This record gives sequence, structure tokens and C-alpha cells, in this order.
Amino acid sequence: MQRVGRVDRRRNQDIELKLLSDHPDIIDDRDDIHFWNFLPPDELEKLLLLYSTVSKKTLRISRAFGIEGKQLLTPSDDYDTLKDFNSAYEGTETKEEEMVLAYESLIKDNPEYESNINSLPVRMYSGKKKSDIKGIFFCYKLPIKNQDGEWSIDEGICKWYVYNSDQKSITEFAFGIWKEICCDKSENRILTVTAEGFSEIRKLLENYIKRTYLKSVQAPIGVKQKLTTWMELY
Repeated sequence: MQRVGRVDRRRNQDIELKLLSDHPDIIDDRDDIHFWNFLPPDELEKLLLLYSTVSKKTLRISRAFGIEGKQLLTPSDDYDTLKDFNSAYEGTETKEEEMVLAYESLIKDNPEYESNINSLPVRMYSGKKKSDIKGIFFCYKLPIKNQDGEWSIDEGICKWYVYNSDQKSITEFAFGIWKEICCDKSENRILTVTAEGFSEIRKLLENYIKRTYLKSVQAPIGVKQKLTTWMELY
């Protein structure tokens, strides 16, 4: 069940053409759309009206104590989490959707981009000048346990991190990281971190991964993460 806003966006002609070019097998299902408009029964309406009350209480508790889980640990986090909830409810774009659409636009404007990236060796790195953050962006491949019970790094997941040198902190918020590392072809490549400085920060980051992700999945001794690329932000 979707809100009209999301259905309306999906029926955008440009999106339809892109969707059908990627998935020609569903062309027969895209000619018509069926929808029903309904007013919720009183019982459901009462539940829907609870949203406003719960939102206010969630924000109040978050600001006072912090809430374990997805985010809701800082004043900006609680807003972002509720904004994503609103997006899902109202049919507007979420942060994840914005990133996906930007990626699709990048591939559309640069058809050779994906094949070029796949042909490059791992651990290539770069750097750019930033005025509002100082640190290093890391992209790691994290191991997972496959269906055979074996740990695999090749089948693992990619995870983004940024180490903030000024605040001595690590963030995993993908949307915020994406905003920091975005650049175009005209961006100058600037590298300022020494090998010793990079090694120290990398060690801090990998200890963090060990305490968080690897511990949470109960990875055995010897199963480690794999650094694929990084970018200096100075």
C-alpha cells in the first residue's frame, strides 16, 4: 500500500522508460495501475492519530536521554529519523532514495563509469579540500557468514565510515558521508596526510569495526574487514 505521491512519482514518464529499459520483463504489468481510495475505520484512525503524539514524545526523550537503535542520539539524528518515517508515510523521497537517484543519474550521464570503476585495482585513494570537516573517509568490505556457514569477504557488505580528526569521532551515517565526499570531474586531488598519520587513523577505525560490527556478528578470530578505498578530507 502506497500513498498517492509515491505512485504519482513512479508514473513519471522518464522514470518509466528507465524502469522498462532495466527490466523489460515487466512491460506487460506497467500499462495500467489499479488503486483504491478509502477512509480508515475508526479503530485505524485512532492509531494513525497516535503518530503525532508518539513523535513529540520520541523527540523529547531523545533530547533528554538518547535512544539506542538506528539513530536518535543527537538533536539532528532524531529529526532525520522522523523525517525518514514521514517520507515513507507521505510518499516523498527518503535520503536513501535520493542517493539511489543520484547514482542512476551518474550512470546515465556516464555510461562507461561502472565498467571503468570495476577495472580499477582496490585501495586506490584520493583527497579533496573541505571547509566544514577534517578527516578521512573509508570504504570497507565487511565479512558475512554465507549459507554454508563459511565466512566470506567477497560476499560481504560495503560500509562507509568517516573519521573526524577535529572531534576524534567516527560516523557511519551514509547520507551525511555522501554529501561530504561528492565531487565532480573538476575537483582538485589534494593529499596532505602522512603515511604515519594515515596508519594511526586506520588503526583507530579498524579497532572501531572490531568492537562494533565484527563483535555484533560474532566473527571468529582471523576473520577481518578489507579496506577498498579512502579519501582525505582536508
